[in-house]
Amino acid sequence: MANKQPAGLPGNWLQMTPEEKREYRLNRFQNPKHVKFISPDAEKAYKKRARRIAAALNVEEPDRLPVSLPVGNLPFNLHGIRMHDAIYDVEKGIQACKAFNEQYSEQLDHFAAPFTIPGKALEILDYKLYAWPGHGLSVDAPDYQYVEGEYMKVEEYDDLIRDPSDYWLRTYLPRIFGAFEGFRMLSPLPDILEIPTAQLMPLALPQVRESLQRMIHAGEEIQKRNELSARLMEFGPAHGFPSTLGMITVAPFDAIGDTLRGTRGIMMDMFRHADKLLEAIDVMTELIIHSVLDHPNFANMLTVLLPLHKGADGWMSEKQFNTFYWPSLKKVMDAFIREGLIAMPFAEGGYNTRLETVTDFPKGSVAWWLDQTDMAKAKKILGNKFCIQGNVPSSLVVTGDPAKVKQHCRKLIETCGPGGGYILAAGCIPDNPKLENIQAMHAAAVEYGVYKK
Repeated sequence: MANKQPAGLPGNWLQMTPEEKREYRLNRFQNPKHVKFISPDAEKAYKKRARRIAAALNVEEPDRLPVSLPVGNLPFNLHGIRMHDAIYDVEKGIQACKAFNEQYSEQLDHFAAPFTIPGKALEILDYKLYAWPGHGLSVDAPDYQYVEGEYMKVEEYDDLIRDPSDYWLRTYLPRIFGAFEGFRMLSPLPDILEIPTAQLMPLALPQVRESLQRMIHAGEEIQKRNELSARLMEFGPAHGFPSTLGMITVAPFDAIGDTLRGTRGIMMDMFRHADKLLEAIDVMTELIIHSVLDHPNFANMLTVLLPLHKGADGWMSEKQFNTFYWPSLKKVMDAFIREGLIAMPFAEGGYNTRLETVTDFPKGSVAWWLDQTDMAKAKKILGNKFCIQGNVPSSLVVTGDPAKVKQHCRKLIETCGPGGGYILAAGCIPDNPKLENIQAMHAAAVEYGVYKK
């Protein structure tokens, strides 16, 4: 990407500074050329909301601090359908979100969309990393659930390091997708040179043909979802509701610890196989960077969300964090920032012992989403340079009452709001939030989050 002009961006992109690139992305976010607004009022509302968000990202005071509501599966619950229904009948999920938006979007400054993966496609692929309602979980379960496991063996580090794509295709994918079992029969792709007769012979094997056919069937199911969504689901920005989300990726350590080695495996590897782990982290770092910078939607992105799972307080020592976790994550974030993207690390758990370490970025280039971190401390250490958001407890949104929610939000606004750079948000998106508590969060932002000019 550093030496390649990206499509859809100005011709002088390679000569622009990171700050100029970020300003360009923020300006386009506030004045989108590709959005067909449903009305002049929708366009006016969009630009007002977008300016509010852009100011917060730039650590400036907007007219009022933005609020990011943890709506989660609330539209489904209010419409009387389960997550299972939304997964297996996409139209039901769309209709639930449409009904929610018609009644509440203007009131709450929130536009809901059914972010679900078709259950039938997952079943066709025999996906093993997750359980979901009706498949490994009760049909009444509110969401997906990750299945912890050791999906990469410790002796396979060398295979991953030597050729990640080959390892993915012939070892990892068959392990996490039952449908891909036939791919174990394939030859390594670099072997396909000159006359590839022997290398292509496995394509005729029944196991390989079955894997390819199941991939096609799963793709057809996902395409049905996409076509239905395009036909029935309204586009939030067109109705006046901006979205900053560009792409989601992970920290390199988490890429290995979450779905390859597993929690137990990677914790042991830090002690028993540190050199191999660090070498694999370097490989994953480059893969993650290029998965974003080479993405087809790269030109239209503003932020990159990075959920951080295993770097929180208590997961590892400060020395381990500074050895295994932070250097590679910082390299990933730096690569995004150089391209004008705003890195949005979602620090799950607490990051109280990490705050002093994670400050070495240009002002306005990072937006920290914090879960259980001390927000007064975060405001003091991060708040002059970076946007921060979060810390409304999800448990409070689910089990509390509106008065307590509003009181908690007021304290956060008074602590983090001065000077700008704060977005009122929950620590994470909960299942089954109460509508009245969502309304209380928004009411707190409206009542206590206004900046006096």
